[in-house]
Amino acid sequence: MATSSFLSCLFFIYISFFLKFTCAEDPTVSYHFDISYITASPLGVPQQVIAINGKFPGPTINSTTNNNVVVNVRNKLDEDLLLTWAGIQQKRSSWQDGVLGTNCPIPPKWNWTYNFQVKDQIGSYFYFPSLNLQRASGGFGSFIINPRSVIPTPFDNPAGDITILIGDWYIRNHTALRKALDAGRELGMPDGVLINGKGPYRYNDTLVPDGIDHETINVEPGKTYRLRVSNVGSSTSLNFRIQNHNLLLAESEGSYTVQQNYTSLDIHVGQTYSFLITMDQNASSDYYVVASARFVNESRWQRVTGVGILHYSNSKGKASGPLPEPPQDQFDNTFSMNQARSIRWNVSASGARPNPQGSFKYGSINVTDVYILKNKPPVTINGKRRATLSGISFVNPATPIRLADQYKVKNVYKLDFPNEPLTGPSRMETSVINGTYRGFMEVVLQNNETKMHSYHMDGYAFFVVGMGYGEWTNDSRGQYNKWDGIARTTTQVYPGAWTSILISLDNVGVWNLRTENLDSWYLGQETYVRIVNPEKNNKTELPIPDNALFCGALSHMQKPQDISSAFTVHGSMVVLGLLMATLSGLLL
Repeated sequence: MATSSFLSCLFFIYISFFLKFTCAEDPTVSYHFDISYITASPLGVPQQVIAINGKFPGPTINSTTNNNVVVNVRNKLDEDLLLTWAGIQQKRSSWQDGVLGTNCPIPPKWNWTYNFQVKDQIGSYFYFPSLNLQRASGGFGSFIINPRSVIPTPFDNPAGDITILIGDWYIRNHTALRKALDAGRELGMPDGVLINGKGPYRYNDTLVPDGIDHETINVEPGKTYRLRVSNVGSSTSLNFRIQNHNLLLAESEGSYTVQQNYTSLDIHVGQTYSFLITMDQNASSDYYVVASARFVNESRWQRVTGVGILHYSNSKGKASGPLPEPPQDQFDNTFSMNQARSIRWNVSASGARPNPQGSFKYGSINVTDVYILKNKPPVTINGKRRATLSGISFVNPATPIRLADQYKVKNVYKLDFPNEPLTGPSRMETSVINGTYRGFMEVVLQNNETKMHSYHMDGYAFFVVGMGYGEWTNDSRGQYNKWDGIARTTTQVYPGAWTSILISLDNVGVWNLRTENLDSWYLGQETYVRIVNPEKNNKTELPIPDNALFCGALSHMQKPQDISSAFTVHGSMVVLGLLMATLSGLLL
């Protein structure tokens, strides 16, 4: 009887926390992440990786449109930590974005709880640690937003939903990679490619040593599966393919696509695609799943290839023989760019909102601001090797930009990011784009380097309306797709080429615009877009969360955390929720 009374009391305490910190009318999904180092050998050599709850990669966050997502993070690393949720738009709440422009980092041994709503979104994404090249050591996982049951999808429900994380990988951990960049060196060729944290199947005895664990995807013959594939690597574009199987593209980063079959698809750093794959082969043997490096010297980069196995339940033998061929265009990116241009928005599909995806006629909206963001090979500024956007190498401030605005801290940043690249020497500054609330911004990404880049913007899905080789000019707008350009969060920019995107600035906050190439990001190739509603009300931006961390000029406001308990009020909510799920049977 006493146990029942205690549990009943605990239940009501949990409910009170739930009602206080979430939108009570929408369900909540809760996770607890212990983030720590473990020793693993994905390429056959023991190394330090970043794990979540002892696992590498981390768990998949599985949510539904409009869910509240609560993630309680315990930092067991020996350095500061932030998690960011690539592609999750954090509507009205850049406080939860998990980058240095909006959040103070979580110190070692501290606990902090993210609490946000996946408002009006569906699709396939991933999360990762955003500081100091930590993603190069792991700490990442998939993030799924399922549609509500009342919203139809433009395809039949698949027999299974499979997440695949691909990415280049170094045997050196992120601290060693960081030291190399700090010393002015390049990272060099990766040591391999991982598929779901595992090394390659031994398809070649010379290239792949014995004893490496590989990924196996188990399927049933005749059934169709949804594969959500994310490139979570450091800097290498990867070509993804499955031997003898077509990839029917269905969705990318929250937008349903016109469904087209591909034998392979280039997936650039930070990008995610959903494919529908029908198991229609005779299963005479297993089939190779391949992710191989693109736009490199392929003979020298042969070992930078991830290989897994697609295994039918009635398979008659192991996979053998050569891998399926990648596109034969090593010295000509035209094929890849044409493939990228073929990816189009399904304007007739229902999205997360009741209105169809294509009801937003972006091509007929007047542009209010134009920014030409040009990169170039790294330069030396004040004796340091730095990466730049439009001649500016971004310096993260000690006080996050959004926090500085909230408490009127002066001289933290400048609202002077140029519309066009600087003509003088490059400089290191905390220079921010002054976005116009409810404006419509055109951003031209000009890649004047010899390597591929991909660019991401937090807080938004933007429309990819054009890409081409050479220098962008005003006449390039004649090539724009003004009807069904894909809406996504990360786009590639080919070497010696440009990509244009359009962004509807309706989400108040401070939002990171960056290269996804970790080395260039670390060296300063980023900025922020600051968007303020002049009316300043809670309808367009939520209040600062009561568990906000303070640092920099506001460090004096930070209260010490009781490390022995290691849980904030928000963290307690998660633990109580998990406890109630475990003990609920005792109340019945």
